[in-house]
Amino acid sequence: MAATTWPAQKTFTGRAFDTCTAPSLAAMKAWNTGFYGAAAVYIGGKNRGCNQPNLTASWVTSVSAAGWKLIPLYVGSQPSCGSGGSVKISAATAASVGKSEADDAVSKAAALGMKAGSPIYLDMEAYDTTNTACNNAVLTYVRAFDKELRVKTYRAGYYGFTSSSAKAIANATDKTDLPGNLWYALWDKKNTTTTDWPFGSTQFTGHSRAHQYMVNSKETRGGITITVDRDAWDAPVAITG
Repeated sequence: MAATTWPAQKTFTGRAFDTCTAPSLAAMKAWNTGFYGAAAVYIGGKNRGCNQPNLTASWVTSVSAAGWKLIPLYVGSQPSCGSGGSVKISAATAASVGKSEADDAVSKAAALGMKAGSPIYLDMEAYDTTNTACNNAVLTYVRAFDKELRVKTYRAGYYGFTSSSAKAIANATDKTDLPGNLWYALWDKKNTTTTDWPFGSTQFTGHSRAHQYMVNSKETRGGITITVDRDAWDAPVAITG
């Protein structure tokens, strides 16, 4: 069989925001002032924290038509040695659960009109990376998740903290099946993906980095107030339309 032909990745470089519940279409139109060019949306996962009454295929079509780029974020199982999430990664089932949750993530993305070739960013909250057994289980889960994404022709992204979950990915000796795009949480209020990049300079180059640099920023644009996290973005975004 011929190798899978990957769609060209769609990248965005600029300022993005993420917020727990996807804003209404009216809010997205009001916020379309040019300050932000992309928005992250929580497409699914057992540990997703907010209901998403606005996040539908028609919403994706409408906001994309208005010029917004979208960043799919999936909150799967979380580390057993971390405080995030109620559904935890077990060493015994890390690989099988990683695969099945990737299948779910692709299903959710596709149902929203986010096509093959899009990235899906796996949200991994902070955990104790010095707990070797726990860390190994997380890496097993992530590898299985990312391998399955690629089988389904979706790009692998990862959201994590520079002090723990992102560091575990960047510093892993074995890079097999780890994500190609890293969205790092470092709340230094610096809108950059380079000057404060804490890992090897040759890692995640070529439009593969994003930086969550400010959280819980209450902002009013077009008369509508939303509390968001700010991101410096230089990485893939969803392929829609």
